[in-house]
Amino acid sequence: MSLEDLFCDVDEFCRVFLPAWHRWLLPDGTRQRRRTSRLTLSEIMTILIDFHQAQYRNFKAFYLLHLCRHGRDEFPNLLSDNRFVALIPSALMPLCLYLHTRRGEDTGIAFIDATSRVVCHNRRIRGHRVFKNVARRGKTSLGWFYGFKLHLVVNDRGELLAFQITPGNVDDRRPVNELTQGLTGKRVGDRGYISQRLFKVLWDRGLQLIPKLRKNMHNKLMPLADKLLLRKRAIIETI
Repeated sequence: MSLEDLFCDVDEFCRVFLPAWHRWLLPDGTRQRRRTSRLTLSEIMTILIDFHQAQYRNFKAFYLLHLCRHGRDEFPNLLSDNRFVALIPSALMPLCLYLHTRRGEDTGIAFIDATSRVVCHNRRIRGHRVFKNVARRGKTSLGWFYGFKLHLVVNDRGELLAFQITPGNVDDRRPVNELTQGLTGKRVGDRGYISQRLFKVLWDRGLQLIPKLRKNMHNKLMPLADKLLLRKRAIIETI
């Protein structure tokens, strides 16, 4: 999807979403000043989505080296990088809802995985304040971390089907039942999803969970097609 097509799609969503969202917002009784930004919500969301599609790992480098140099024609009212970062929280809720409305097609084959979202270095955990009440310590195959877990479900085309953010100490298997609501077919995951109880719960709903087996487990009864699906987990690993 080109940048122009992406902006048009996001802008159509915002035209419908914003009036309904403002009607449901509950005022707290205090008068608040609403400063209008030079960038619209559609432009902010488009820039954030375009960043994740670009080859930059750092948002500041993407904003200064790419967008400010080559994106002036598409975004003539660009702000400073510090001001734009301050506006990102205002687009968080609309962006999450936009992603939920643009989910991919359920093809019957999906891949599920979780990754850590670190909020600070382990040595700075005691002094961290921003996410003090919501972030937790967790452990992945790479070691201990402090922050959150991002749970993703994608189809065999790499299209997003479901996602959820949980504290870092939540087990990978806990959100699976909610993430797979409305889906059918097979779900392929790593060793962290091995659970006889979870397998039975999903099986009763018509879903087959195919986790990667441990070294001490026998896989003689696993069909060849399921073994090949386990090799395709790189689809979600790259995402």
